[in-house]
Amino acid sequence: MASAKRARYRTEPVPVSVPKIWPAQDGVAEAVAVLRQGGLVAFPTETVYGLGARALDATAVGRIFAAKGRPPRHPLIVHVSGEGDARPLALGWPAAAAFLSCAFWPGPLTLVVDRADRIPGVVTGGGPSVAIRAPAHPVARALLAALGEPIAAPSANRHQSLSPTTAAHVVAQLGGVIDGVLDGGPCAAGIESTVVDVRCIPPVILRPGPIDRDALSRVVPGIVAASPRMGDDEQRASPGLARRHYAPRARLLLERTKAGAVDAARALAADGSRVGLVVYPEDDASSESGALLWRALPCDPAGYGRAIYRVLHELDDEGADVIVVLAVPEGEAWRAVADRLERGSSS
Repeated sequence: MASAKRARYRTEPVPVSVPKIWPAQDGVAEAVAVLRQGGLVAFPTETVYGLGARALDATAVGRIFAAKGRPPRHPLIVHVSGEGDARPLALGWPAAAAFLSCAFWPGPLTLVVDRADRIPGVVTGGGPSVAIRAPAHPVARALLAALGEPIAAPSANRHQSLSPTTAAHVVAQLGGVIDGVLDGGPCAAGIESTVVDVRCIPPVILRPGPIDRDALSRVVPGIVAASPRMGDDEQRASPGLARRHYAPRARLLLERTKAGAVDAARALAADGSRVGLVVYPEDDASSESGALLWRALPCDPAGYGRAIYRVLHELDDEGADVIVVLAVPEGEAWRAVADRLERGSSS
């Protein structure tokens, strides 16, 4: 078997300075001052940490793309306090947007609507729509309230890399190219928001997330799940649609059975690779892990989603060459986690 060892190099920018790290609410005023000067600030949401700039400042938004190494056609999510702040950013506010925002905002739901002219084209990847959400995290809400204007913010990571769920993850990837981080502790959901395109009837789920199709359909019946996969140069209405995304530095392999995952991990380790193995449930035996970097996660979708990025970050930091992951069960409740693992394992 050919070795799965990966080259030992960093894909992130080499830090040239240490960003300011502000403790939660106490740093909001300083973070606002940085944003008003055109700077970049990472901040916690209930999903993952976002990398924010003033959404109506095209130059500042351009710095987000440069910091992340993000292709220009990949739109950003615009964060607002609520529907009242969202409506002026859209050409119209369909009935589905009104129903869904009333039911799930603030929370991990992003709505795609036709964009108003005041939104710079750089925010939307040059497209005619804009993705908007109202986060629930108290630090994010305090930041939006203090700034008094919308914040454009993708996840605070390098393009295609693992999303950050702690301030330390942000600093490890972007420490030398951003101005500061508001440290609000670990993110509660751990995976990115659900994205729904409400411009069409019925609305379409472009990216699955913490709010699943069943919950959405109870508010707006007939919602369709799509989750397309697109190349970097293709126009898209939502972030998170790249074929490869959410990927650790190590090669990620998915196995459909636990026996297959253990066998694959042991074979790779015998060939000289440093191997991570991710299984479930949480009380799974680890006494036979041997040389493997063994992790067992919760067997409920919310608990697994909360932990998976943290565990993949840990295995990267421990020098794994390859990470073998037991695939999660099928079904709507697991769709968001399955989507992240499948994109992360794409080559």
